Amino acid sequence: MTALTLKSRNISLGDGHPLLVIAGLNVLENLDLALTVGRELKAITSDLGLPYVFKASFDKANRSSIKSYRGPGLKDGLAMLAEVKRQLDVPICTDLHEIDQAEPVAAVAELVQLPAFLIRQTDLVVAAARATAKHGGWLHAKKAQFLAPSDCKNIIDKAREAAPGVDIVLCERGSSFGYNNLVVDMLGIGEMKKLGVPVTIDATHAVQLPGADPRTNGGSTGGRREGVSVIAKSAIAAGADGVFLEFHTDPDKALCDGPSCLPLSGARSLLTTLKAVHQAVQA
Repeated sequence: MTALTLKSRNISLGDGHPLLVIAGLNVLENLDLALTVGRELKAITSDLGLPYVFKASFDKANRSSIKSYRGPGLKDGLAMLAEVKRQLDVPICTDLHEIDQAEPVAAVAELVQLPAFLIRQTDLVVAAARATAKHGGWLHAKKAQFLAPSDCKNIIDKAREAAPGVDIVLCERGSSFGYNNLVVDMLGIGEMKKLGVPVTIDATHAVQLPGADPRTNGGSTGGRREGVSVIAKSAIAAGADGVFLEFHTDPDKALCDGPSCLPLSGARSLLTTLKAVHQAVQA
C-alpha cells in the first residue's frame, strides 16, 4: 500500500483513498478569478466527495518568450494564494523556481511543487524538501520530460537524504517525443508507483505542444485541449492516485497556456467521470 496523509487537512492520497484533485489556474491573474475558479472547484469536489487542493502559479519562469505573462510574482502571488486559502479553506499547491523561495512557499502551500524542468537541480530539490518537511506538507515532484520513470528514484533519494521522512508525490506530465510534442507512457504510472510513493497525472501539461503555438508563430506553447480528458482517464485507469488540471472561465483569454486549459463550465462532468474511473480501478 502506497498512501500519504496530510495531517493539517485530514486529506489522504494513494491506495485505498479517493482520487485527489489538484486543480485551479495555470497562473494567478487576479484574486477575483482565483476565488471564482477555486470556489466552483471546491463545490464540485465536495459534492463528489473528493479531496481538493487549489493550484495556481505565482510566477511562470519558463516561458517561451520574454514578453509572455509570468504572474504577480512571489510576494503578491503568495499573498493572493494565502487569501484564497483563507476565504475558501482549501490547501494550496504552487511551484517554486529558486532556492530562496522554498521557505516562503512552504509556509503557504501544503503541496510544494518542483517543476519538471528543474527536477534535477540538486540545490533546489534540497531546499524544497527541507522546507516542505519543516511545514508538514507534501513535495509534489514532476518527472522531467527527459527522464524515464525509473529515474525518479534519484529524485526521491535526493529529497529524502536532504530531509529524512519528507512526504513525496511524483507527478507524470509527459515525455518529449521528437520536436514540439509530448506523449504519456501509461505503463510509467505503475513503474513510478513501484518506487513507493503516490503518483498524480498532470493531464493539462501533458497535452502541450512546446514552442508550437500557431497564434504566436512559436512564441508560446501550443496545446490540445481536447486531449486533457483522454490523458486523465487513461492515467487514472493505469493507477494514478490524483489528477492535476487547470481551468479558466474563458480559456481562450487565459494569460498563459490557454490552448491546454479547460473551461470551468466542464469541470463537473469531467471530474464525475474521473471519479467513476478511479472507483472502478480501486474495486
